[in-house]
Amino acid sequence: MYEQLPTPYGLVRYGVAPDHPEVKNCQSTFAAVARSPNFTYIGNVCIGVDISLPRLKPHYDALLFAYGASRDKVLGIPGEELRGVYSAREFVGWYNGLSEFSDLAPDLGRGAEAVVIGQGNVAMDVARILLSPVDVLRQTDITEKALEVLGRSRVRSVKVVGRRGALQAAFTVKEVRELMHIQDLAFERIDTSLFPPDIKKLPRVQRRIAEVLQKGTEARIQNSEKRWGLEFLKAPKAMHASDSTHISSITFAHQAFSPDTDPFSKSASVVPTGEESTLPADMAFRSVGYKSASIPGLDELGVPFDTKLGIIPNDPYGRVITPSAGPGSLTAGHVSGLYCAGWVKRGPTGVIASTMEDAFTSADVIACDWESDVPFLNTDSGEDRSTGLGWAGIREEVVSKGVRPLSWSDWERIDELEVARGQKLGKPREKFESVREMLKVLDA
Repeated sequence: MYEQLPTPYGLVRYGVAPDHPEVKNCQSTFAAVARSPNFTYIGNVCIGVDISLPRLKPHYDALLFAYGASRDKVLGIPGEELRGVYSAREFVGWYNGLSEFSDLAPDLGRGAEAVVIGQGNVAMDVARILLSPVDVLRQTDITEKALEVLGRSRVRSVKVVGRRGALQAAFTVKEVRELMHIQDLAFERIDTSLFPPDIKKLPRVQRRIAEVLQKGTEARIQNSEKRWGLEFLKAPKAMHASDSTHISSITFAHQAFSPDTDPFSKSASVVPTGEESTLPADMAFRSVGYKSASIPGLDELGVPFDTKLGIIPNDPYGRVITPSAGPGSLTAGHVSGLYCAGWVKRGPTGVIASTMEDAFTSADVIACDWESDVPFLNTDSGEDRSTGLGWAGIREEVVSKGVRPLSWSDWERIDELEVARGQKLGKPREKFESVREMLKVLDA
C-alpha cells in the first residue's frame, strides 16, 4: 500500500462523515490485513514524485492501482469561482483533518442559507454536518478546529438540489434517514407528483427511499429553528454575488422528464423547460462527483489512462487493458501484471462496502491469474519473474531523496497518540492535521 500521507485508510479516514459506524468496521478489516507478515505498508511516499512508477516494475510481479479519485468535477457555470463556494471534497476533507484543506476556513457565519448542488451521499453528508447539533458532532473525530467553526455557524436552512427527480437521486436510504432523525430539524415536504400513486409497486430500494421522503420528520417548519429540503428538476445555471466577490444566490434552469421516458424509473432522462428560478445562497457546496487523474509514469508502463472518463481502462475483473496489446485469449488487450480497483477502475460510484467488494474481486483475479501462469510484469523482457525484492529494491533510492518512509508500526504509534488526544477531549480521537506534526510525534 503506497500513499503520499503517513496515514492509511484514504477515503475512509478523510472522505466520509466520521459519524458513520462502517468507518470503524472498515478500519478494523484493513488493520487485520496489515498485520499479516506478508503485508508491507509504506506511508509518506508519493509514487510519481518520490519514486518513479517504472522504477517499481523490476521488483514486483504485479501492480494494483487503487488510488481513488482526487479531483473534483466542476459545474462550469459563471460565478463558480466566487468566495463562499466550496467543493464537497474540500469541505469534507477540512472537517476530517486532511492537511491539504486545513486552511480552508469556510465562512459559516455569514448567513443562514446554504445550497448543496448534487444529490449523492457526499452531498447528504455535507447537509448533515451543517445542520447537526455541535454537541452531537463532538462525539466524533471531527477536528477541534472544525468544531469551533461549526459551533459559530449561522446556517439554518440547507437546500440539496438535483437536476432529476426524487426517484433518480443518487443518495441511499440510510443517508436520508440519518438527516430525518436529527432532533428538531424540519424537512420541507416534496411535491407528491414526483412519486407514483402507489409507491409499493416501486423496486425495493426506490420504495424505501420514497417511504422515508414521504414520511418526512416529526418536526414542523413553523416550529423549528432549522430546516432542510430537496429541490428536484433543477440544473445550476449561474452563481451571483451581492458584492464583487461573495456568493449571494444561484439561478437554476428548470427541467422536466422527457416525453418518452418513465418518470419513476431510475434511468429517467430530463430536458430543459426554458423556465428559471433563483435560490438565495450565503454559501454553496458543489457535490457533483469526483474524478481520478493519471499519475506520472503510467504511459511508460503501457497504461492508456482515459482522461475523459477518469479511469484506467480495464476488463470487468480489473485487468488493465489497452488496444495495442494485440489479440489473444485470456490476455487479449491485458497489460501484463497490471490491475486496478475502486474508483480509478469504475469511476466514483458506490459506497464503501461495494468498493471493498470490488477490491476483493480484483485481488482474487490476481491470484487466479498467477495460478493460471498468465504473464506478469517482466515476463515480456525474457525474465521469468521480478527480482522479488519489492520495497527493498527501491527503499534506498527513496531515502536518498530525503524522504522518510513510515511503516505500519509507525502508523500504529500515530494512531495511539491520536486516540489519547481524543480521550482527553471526550471523543474517539483528535487527528494530527499535518505531516509535520505526525513526524514530530514519532521523533518524540
